[in-house]
Amino acid sequence: MSTAEQYAASVGEWATGAEAYGLITVDVPAEHWIEALTAARDGLGLAFFDWLSAVDELAEGFSVVAHLAAPEAPGVRHLVLRTRVPRDKAALPTAVAVYAGAAWHERETHEMFGIDFPGHPYLATLLLPDGFEGYPLRKEFVLAARVAKAWPGAKEPGESDHGDGPARRKMQPAGVPDPNEWGPLKGTLPPVAERPARGARAAGAARTPRAAAGAAAGAGAAGAEGAAPVRADRPRRTRTVGEGSVSQGAEAAGPAASAEPVAPAEPAAPKPERSAPARTRSADAPWHSPVPAHDEPGSAAEPDGAEQPGTGSEKPAAPADQDGDSA
Repeated sequence: MSTAEQYAASVGEWATGAEAYGLITVDVPAEHWIEALTAARDGLGLAFFDWLSAVDELAEGFSVVAHLAAPEAPGVRHLVLRTRVPRDKAALPTAVAVYAGAAWHERETHEMFGIDFPGHPYLATLLLPDGFEGYPLRKEFVLAARVAKAWPGAKEPGESDHGDGPARRKMQPAGVPDPNEWGPLKGTLPPVAERPARGARAAGAARTPRAAAGAAAGAGAAGAEGAAPVRADRPRRTRTVGEGSVSQGAEAAGPAASAEPVAPAEPAAPKPERSAPARTRSADAPWHSPVPAHDEPGSAAEPDGAEQPGTGSEKPAAPADQDGDSA
C-alpha cells in the first residue's frame, strides 16, 4: 500500500487522502474520529502513536491532527489523520482508549486551544499556571507579557531609559497590542510623535544652525540670480578651474588687480627636454654598464677586438720575478 487513495479506502469510505512532501494525510469527519484511529491501528498496522495537536483555522474552526507510524524494515511508514471541529464549543472524543499515549497530548491541546476531549480520564492543566485565562495558541490571543514588560532588545545601544525627546515609532510584533490601548497602562501614555516625511523634512528647517544658515544663503543667491538651488552642506564654487582659486588670483595679480579684470595668461613655451646623464663606465663597478647576456636583434655589434671593462676578457698581467723583470 503506497498511495493516498489506498490509505483512505482502508480507513473508511468517508475518508479522503492526499500526499504532499512525501507525507500522506487522510481527512475524516469528526464523528468518525475514533473509528478512523482504530482502523489505522488494526487495519494498517500503525501501532505507534507519535503526537497529537491542533491548528487554528480562524473562522473555519480547528484542525486536530494525529501522527501515526509503523516501524518496519527497511524504514518507517507514516500517516497523518486529520479532522475539523467548529470554533464554538470545540469538542472531539478522546483517543486514549485507542492510543494510551494520546492522554498527554490531549491535555496540552485542551489548555492551549480550548478544545474539549470528552471521556478523557484526567483533563487537567498541564503547562499553564493555575488561574491562567485564555488559550495561548489561538490566533486572537493577546501577548500580554510584551505589554507589561518590554522586549529586552527593544532599545538600541546608546538609548536611555529616560528619553529626552520623542521616540521613533517601533513596529510591534504580531499579537502585541499598543500598550496605550490595552493593558495596565491603557490611556496613561502620551501618543508617540510621528516622524515627518522625507519631503516635509527637506522643505522644513535644517537640523543644525550651520546647515540652516547655509540653506538660507543658498536660497537667497538662487532667488536673486534665478539659478537652480544648491545643497546647503556643500560650498558654492563661483570660479572656473582655469581661473584657479581666489588666493591664487590675488597672488598673481597683486593688490591693484581687484579693480581691473585679469587678462588670461598666455600659454608658456614648452620646456626643452633634458637629456639623461651619461652612465659611468667603471671596471670596479661593472653593473654601471650592464651587458646583455645574448645579442638582441637589431642591436649594434661591438667592434672586433673591443673589450668590455669588468667582463673578464682582459689579459692577466705577467708575474714579475724577484729582480723586478717581467717574465
